[in-house]
Amino acid sequence: MLLDTGVGGLTVLRELRKVLPNAPVIFAADEAGRPYGTKTEAEVAARVSGLLGRMAERYKPRLICIACNTASTIALDMVRDVLETPIVGTVPAIKPAALSSKTGVIGLLGTAGTIRQPYVDRLEKEFVGEGTLLRHAAPELVEPAEQKLRGEPVDRAVLAAALNALTEHPQGLYIDHVILGCTHFPLLKAELEDVAVFDLGWSPDVRFIDGSAGIARRIASLLKDEKYARSDPDFAVTTGNLDEFKRLSNVLEDLGLSRITQF
Repeated sequence: MLLDTGVGGLTVLRELRKVLPNAPVIFAADEAGRPYGTKTEAEVAARVSGLLGRMAERYKPRLICIACNTASTIALDMVRDVLETPIVGTVPAIKPAALSSKTGVIGLLGTAGTIRQPYVDRLEKEFVGEGTLLRHAAPELVEPAEQKLRGEPVDRAVLAAALNALTEHPQGLYIDHVILGCTHFPLLKAELEDVAVFDLGWSPDVRFIDGSAGIARRIASLLKDEKYARSDPDFAVTTGNLDEFKRLSNVLEDLGLSRITQF
């Protein structure tokens, strides 16, 4: 089972289908609790641990992936303490960015709740070292990502403003990697790359990276000995408005989620 506040976690599911195509999946969107990034740590921890506790009891998943950077950086340890189900978190791809950066200057776009976490501080200390991690809270990118999935146009000015905020930092002009530190943001990767080069004049060599493929590989490694016999279709569940969620039915069906329900 994968949990996100909305549909950003579909970026993880897309990669998971590549490495575990036969695994049955439940995708859970806590749209009634969205956004997590503007809530306090206590609110997020209580929301995520309580919701996953109830979902684990109802659906009995073999593994849970918290496919949300904010929820993972805040609530991962708490959820692991209260559930016996294996839990995989999603954190900003600081390690791979630092390992491949040539300039040592890395940008991080995430929610306010993610970029201020001690977990991110620890990743920076361990992997960035003497390099520079420039953080910017860009929660305004979440809604364009959701709009894109609904077939609505994306406002390039919103994307440009977020990228400009990174380059306004000292050393910002030396950024050679931008970490998409929210699972929603990779949905906008093509648009961000296009805006960076053609609207802002960035070098086309700047890389936009996220951790979805690595998370999928981690899930696959934990489930490598599992046998699958799907008895029911894979499905998506929302805590929010069901009719609104059904507007994404085509996208969900493309990822093998043929049924949509409410929790």
